[in-house]
Amino acid sequence: MNDLALEGYEYLRQRVIDSLAEVGRISFLVFDTLRSLGSGLRQHRLVLEQMDAVGVQSLMLVVIVSVFTGAVSAVQAAYQFSSLVPTKYMGSVILRSVIIELGPVLTALIVGGRVGSSIAAELGTMRVTEQIDALDAMGIPPVRYLVVPRVVAAIVMLPVLTVLADAIAVFGGYVVATTSVGVSSHAYVMAMKQSFLLKDLWSGLIKAVFFGAIISWMGCYHGFRTEGGAEGVGKATTRAVVSACVQVLIIDYVLANVLFRMIFAS
Repeated sequence: MNDLALEGYEYLRQRVIDSLAEVGRISFLVFDTLRSLGSGLRQHRLVLEQMDAVGVQSLMLVVIVSVFTGAVSAVQAAYQFSSLVPTKYMGSVILRSVIIELGPVLTALIVGGRVGSSIAAELGTMRVTEQIDALDAMGIPPVRYLVVPRVVAAIVMLPVLTVLADAIAVFGGYVVATTSVGVSSHAYVMAMKQSFLLKDLWSGLIKAVFFGAIISWMGCYHGFRTEGGAEGVGKATTRAVVSACVQVLIIDYVLANVLFRMIFAS
């Protein structure tokens, strides 16, 4: 029993050490990215290519998810309002829930799955085929050439995609509310106008900036850490997506407390 307890303690201790070491490596990557930001931004072509990969190529997926997010929000609101709140307030509830929470978070999870896996797979393949080592040998900093354009593109495009997702989700809720629930178009629009606060929109966009940084850094980190050929690329891709999605949800909770209990509390 003592031997089993000792083994458990050693395993737990090693896991804690590995986790702290990983946090340290991620911190170094973030620091190197920020240090290389000035020179990396001068690579306009690479940044624009990554903006296309992160934003433009994610448009259709974001549109589809946003339409049904708004539609489901309307159906759920109608069910919950049935005996408590007049349905004329449905526009207000859908608008605020979408721009504060559903829009930025669902967009981040969708883009995190698509873009995070793509970044990890691309950089992981470059790692196992020694292309990243070749960049080092030629005197080209891999962080400046590979990481900075992806991080900048994700930070810029996530808020853009979030605004688009907000608009489409609100429209999807409008269609369902006016065609299936029985809410008049005028009541829906007036409820939105009366409840809209600019700070709610800003809170969603601030979240989107952090989410974009998390998604890109996790993809780059796990791509750089890839080992073991094709199997290692697959594992790195899975780790990148899982870690990005988990951190998006954790940071969402932290930012919600900071934004609504401190910055936008008044």
